[in-house]
Amino acid sequence: MEDGAASSQTPAELSPALRKAGEFRVYRRRWFVLCVLCLLNCSNSVQWLTFAPVADQTAEDLQVSLDEVNWLSVVYMVVAIPISFITTWMLDTLGLRLTMILGSWLNMAGSALRVVGVLSYVPEWSMFPVVMAGQSLCALAQPLVIFSPTKLAALWFPEHQRATANMIASMSNPLGLLIANVFSPMIISNTNSLLTLLIIYATPAAVVCFLATVGIREGVPPTPPSASAETSSSEPFIQGIKLLMKNKAYLILLLCFGSGIAIFTCFSTLLEQMLCVKGYSSDFAGLCGALFIVFGVIGAGLLGLFVDKTKKFTEATKINMCLTSLTCSVFAVVSQMREQKALVCAVCALFGLFGFAIYPVAMELSVECSYPVGEATSAGLIFISGQIQSIIYIVLLQALTKRMAGSPISLCATGGDANLSWKVPVLVMAGLCCVGSCCFVIFFHTEYRRLHAEADAAADASAQTGSERTQR
Repeated sequence: MEDGAASSQTPAELSPALRKAGEFRVYRRRWFVLCVLCLLNCSNSVQWLTFAPVADQTAEDLQVSLDEVNWLSVVYMVVAIPISFITTWMLDTLGLRLTMILGSWLNMAGSALRVVGVLSYVPEWSMFPVVMAGQSLCALAQPLVIFSPTKLAALWFPEHQRATANMIASMSNPLGLLIANVFSPMIISNTNSLLTLLIIYATPAAVVCFLATVGIREGVPPTPPSASAETSSSEPFIQGIKLLMKNKAYLILLLCFGSGIAIFTCFSTLLEQMLCVKGYSSDFAGLCGALFIVFGVIGAGLLGLFVDKTKKFTEATKINMCLTSLTCSVFAVVSQMREQKALVCAVCALFGLFGFAIYPVAMELSVECSYPVGEATSAGLIFISGQIQSIIYIVLLQALTKRMAGSPISLCATGGDANLSWKVPVLVMAGLCCVGSCCFVIFFHTEYRRLHAEADAAADASAQTGSERTQR
């Protein structure tokens, strides 16, 4: 029932079973909370990938190397690992509202500090440290933001809308990556000003901070939308961690899907550097990143609607992981070809279509296989796994690059560390993607514990109602 729905009977006249059923209703303001979370998620991911599509220009303006520019993205992963444990505890213990408001303030403060770091009166030697400090504050906000979709879907949305709500909130993160991929090169090429770029990106961070602080008045609705929402976070945090560590299906998902997150992080962070040495411009790399995300959002939307109706979480995840691995392998080949723009664009689009679609479904799957552990805990540990593996993969891929004496077709920035061969790293990336997918397909099996619990609760309520009618 939407809020405002009335009953012809007073609460005292309702049987216990009917009162129980009457407690489950949804509220229109769930869409406002979802909208704020989407804006916050989008803004935070823009801060994350601000510099990657314009790595060459950033290195020149801040007087640092490309490896140091990459750390402006990698810092998100480094900071997230220890903070994520605190975040999962906050979400499952202190609630959604406090977590979202804190995340919005950290995101706004970090974006403002990045602007300060490139002001003209700031000494040249301190520009990069100040920008890195701002980036670190934004990184502190990321776990607070990115863990929230699963929790929000569980607390505010009914069973038949959970996967869709999770998909919408989760896909706002790659939407931010799309904005960064498209607008960072565009703004830099038109203004040649890093300051302008950072001011533009700081503005929505301030707006969403205001909306979260003023607009979100409660972390949970007055009455739950489903039976599982009543028992959300029923397991204490430490006990929940222990249960997850004993759950074989969850551990397989933790490692395999965490590896998938790491592959996508590497792709998003290093795409421009992979392509520029083969004669592709930063604008073209931005276009490839945009196609990667646009088709990813489309795929996630379609798969989210399909899973909401069919509840085939495992089947959908396994099929898409196989298709993602195949596409990643094709990318490893075509990214080393010259003058194949159409082919590279097509492969990037397919990579996003299959790969991004997995994310919200896998997050829901993590809750289904680990219920009644809190949603933030089960989804959060997978994110932590992804961040740890992302750091390892990025460091590994960078270490596997080989310096080239010179390349007449290279459009990378001038400098000794710019012309690098990515042939071996992209092949290794494809291999890691295939290994993770194969392990998941072969070894992952689980029951849908949350759906079964809700079905049992509904059956019990129906049985109670039937018993009372018989007694009458």
